[in-house]
Amino acid sequence: MATEIERKFLVRGDGWRAAAERSEPMAQGYLNRIDGLVGADRASVRVRLEGPRAALNIKSCEPGRSRQEFEYPLPVEDARALLELCTGGRVEKRRHYVRHGAHLWEVDEFEGDNAGLVVAEVELSALEEDFERPEWLGPEVTDFERYYNIALSARPFCEWSEAERQGPDGGEGDAR
Repeated sequence: MATEIERKFLVRGDGWRAAAERSEPMAQGYLNRIDGLVGADRASVRVRLEGPRAALNIKSCEPGRSRQEFEYPLPVEDARALLELCTGGRVEKRRHYVRHGAHLWEVDEFEGDNAGLVVAEVELSALEEDFERPEWLGPEVTDFERYYNIALSARPFCEWSEAERQGPDGGEGDAR
């Protein structure tokens, strides 16, 4: 069983751009809806096109920073067909890989209906692992559901209120 330990932050400024090692376009969608995740569904099922690759991803819906995660390669044509079956909107972004300290950060610059949102994620090997915070790192949003990609597919950034766009304290009732 694979376990993902991840922290998610808003990004402030463009200081990360010069350190980006590479970038890839991504398009992804979900085969289940976010409202099912608070009901009977216990996992999200995602289809992703990432550069020349495609994958099916299943992630458990558990509160906190740690989740079970399973990922399986898919033929690109199968992924394109599955994306047509997805609920909600497609999440499109450009992922930039930025090394800082001992970690490789993934900076997601969203496009389409989520344009204007930039989020950085870091995967850790332990829940309490220390990591060096880059100067461009903004507030942590790990525990705020509206920043999850599945939530962005259902209610994109363009539909957020001005208060919600200001950061995690601008939304009401979405912290776990």
